Amino acid sequence: MARETGHRAKRKEDGRTEGELLLAFADFGGRPDTGEDAGPAMRRALTAVAEARRPVRLAIEPGRYDFYAESAERASYYITNTASEQENPNPAKSIGILMKGLKDFTLDGGGALFLFHGKMTMFVIDECERIVVRNLHTDFAQPTVAEMTIARLGDSCMDVSVHPDSRYSIAEGRLSWTGPGWSFLEGPMQAYDPERNVTWRIDNVVARAESAKELAPGTIRLRFGKEPGEALAEGWTLQVRDGIRDQVGVFIHRSRDVKWRDVGIHFMHGLGIVGQFSADLSFRRLDLSPRSETGRTVAAFADFVHLSGCGGKIEIAESRFVGAHDDVINVHGTHLRIVGRPSERQLAVRFMHPQTYGFAAFAAGDEIEFVRAGSLTPFGRGRVAAAELTCPREMLLTLEDGPPEGIGETDVVENVTWTPEAEIRGNYFARIPTRGVLATTRRPVVIADNVFERMRMSAVLVADDAASWYESGRVENLTVRGNRFIECGGPDQAVIAIAPENEEIDEEAPVHRGIRIEDNVFETRETRVLEAKSTRSLEFSGNSVRFLDERAADPERAFRFVACSEVKIGNNRFEKGFAQA
Repeated sequence: MARETGHRAKRKEDGRTEGELLLAFADFGGRPDTGEDAGPAMRRALTAVAEARRPVRLAIEPGRYDFYAESAERASYYITNTASEQENPNPAKSIGILMKGLKDFTLDGGGALFLFHGKMTMFVIDECERIVVRNLHTDFAQPTVAEMTIARLGDSCMDVSVHPDSRYSIAEGRLSWTGPGWSFLEGPMQAYDPERNVTWRIDNVVARAESAKELAPGTIRLRFGKEPGEALAEGWTLQVRDGIRDQVGVFIHRSRDVKWRDVGIHFMHGLGIVGQFSADLSFRRLDLSPRSETGRTVAAFADFVHLSGCGGKIEIAESRFVGAHDDVINVHGTHLRIVGRPSERQLAVRFMHPQTYGFAAFAAGDEIEFVRAGSLTPFGRGRVAAAELTCPREMLLTLEDGPPEGIGETDVVENVTWTPEAEIRGNYFARIPTRGVLATTRRPVVIADNVFERMRMSAVLVADDAASWYESGRVENLTVRGNRFIECGGPDQAVIAIAPENEEIDEEAPVHRGIRIEDNVFETRETRVLEAKSTRSLEFSGNSVRFLDERAADPERAFRFVACSEVKIGNNRFEKGFAQA
C-alpha cells in the first residue's frame, strides 16, 4: 500500500475535490471518433497527473476512444483466481490505462466510450489512494467470447448465425474462432434462452461437430455423427470462449479509497473487476451488461467482481450485472498451507490452488490465524514481523512470537488483517450460469434489497475451504434481508447455501455463526430454500416462500441442516401455486 503523505484532500458531495486541477484529455492528444490509438495520449495525461502533486480531474470529451493491445503498456502482475503457470506461463498484462501511485485523482469520462482492441486489462489501479472513475462506458471491439444463434435444427445438423463481432475460420471442416492476437478451437460453452432470460453451461456442441461448412458469410452448418448431445432450441444463443484467464477487466492492487460511479462496463476479458489487498472500494450505479446496440449477450468472460484479501469496507450498490460466464460477486481471502518451520519463529507457507499464487499475501504487522484444515476451526493467532516471497509459490513468515504447537500437515493460515466488511445492496443479477454472491469474511456483511433472477446455482453461497479453492474464511455476522430470489438454485443447489467444506463435522465446533435471513421473497419450484452446515446462531424469519409448482410445495423440504445449532425458523409465509406476474 502506498503511504499517505502531505495534505489529505477533501471531497465534496458531487465527487469533486477542493482545489483540484482540471485537465482536458484533448490537450494531451486525445481525439474522439478518429479510430486512432488513444493509449499514448492517456499515458501523457497520467504523467501530468502524477507530476501535479495536487488533486486532479482529467476531463474526457464525449465520443469514442480506441485503445490497442499492440501499443499497450506491459507489466507483470500475479492475480488471484486467474491462471496457473501451465495455463499462462507469462504473468505480464497488456494494460490499456495504468494508474500507478496516484492520489486524489478523478477520471471523468463525460459519457465517452473507451473501446479496447485485443486481449487487454482495461485498467490497473496500483498503489493509489482516493481515486474516482466516473461517467464512462467501456467495451471491446471484438469480445473474446464468440456468439452464435441457432437458426435451424435438422437431422444430425445445426445451422448457426454468427454474431458480426465474432470472427471465425474453417479449415478441413473444423471451425475455429479468431481475433486480434488470439484464436481457439475448443473451450467452455453456454446457452442463452432469450424467452426465459436464462443462461447455463453446456458441453461445447460446436467442437463436437464432425464438420463445419460456411453456407453464407456468417452462416455455418454443423454436422454431427448423431445428435449434438445437448437439448437445444432454435433462437437460443451459444456462447464460447477459450477458458484461459490471462488478463482481467480491472485490477485494483494495494490501493485505498477507490470509487466507481455511473460506469458501464460492457465486456471484460479474463476475470472481471479484481480487488487484491485493497481497502475501501465502492461501486455504485454500474451497468455490467452488453450494450443494447451491439446485440450481444455476454458482458464478462468469467466473474463480474472478484475481491480477494481486501480490507476496510466494500460497497456494491444500485448496479446491474447481466450476462457473465461465472459468479457475480466473490469476496474472500486465501488459505496458505503451512509446509515448513525453518526456525522457532518462522513458517514456510504455500499457495495451493493452481490459479492463485505469486503475490505477497502477508506483510509485516499483519495478524494471522491458524486454521485446522479438516475442521476449518481456528487454533491460534500470531502477528507477522517479516514476510518474504521466496518463490512464486511460497512465502517465509517470521512471527513476533512462536506459532502454536500441534500444527498438522495440511493446516493453513489466514490473513486476518485483510478481511473486509461488505454491503451489497439494491442490485439486479441475471443471466448467470453459477452463483450470485459468495461471501466468506468474518466482518459484517449485508446483502439487501437485491433481485436475483434465475441463478443456475445458489444465489448466495457461504463457503470456506482449505482443500479445493483454498478460499477463506469464516463468517461471523451476515445479514440477508429484503431480497427477491426468482427461481434460483437447482436440484443440488439451495437458493441460499451455507456450505463450508470441512470434512470433520462437529456441532460443538461450528465454522460459521451469526447469520440472519429475513424479510426476503423466494419464488421457487423444486429447489431447497436454505441449506446449512456447521453453523451456529442461524435465523430464518419474516420471509415469504412462494412455490411456483404446487406438486413441490412442501415447507418441510425447504430446509436442510447438518451439524447446526441455535437455529430459529419462524414468522415465515409459505404460498402454493403462485403464478408469477
